[in-house]
Amino acid sequence: MPLFVVHRLPHHYRWLKGFSGVKVEPVTLPGGNDNELIGLALLSHEGDSAWGVMRELAQTLAEIQLTCSVLECEGQPCLFLRRDDECAGLCRLKNIGVAIAEPAEVPPAM
Repeated sequence: MPLFVVHRLPHHYRWLKGFSGVKVEPVTLPGGNDNELIGLALLSHEGDSAWGVMRELAQTLAEIQLTCSVLECEGQPCLFLRRDDECAGLCRLKNIGVAIAEPAEVPPAM
């Protein structure tokens, strides 16, 4: 399996009313809502190949019974899953060899 690298989108999302599983909208004030979603974007691939990779990752999550959707967000395919499933989803992705990019914290200047 080639190396895939994903990162978590900085916003929390929710399904757009009437478009569950099809369209998302950013949540301005995340607050532990059961319907909150997180989004993962692919850093290692672009274009048509990125769509295929994201569908493959979604299938991997479905194998452990995590519900997720691959949708276009900010011009790229993104994988959305429930915020409550984030830990299990990231663990599964790591176990199959997907690298998860974490934001780097810059130490304060002295």
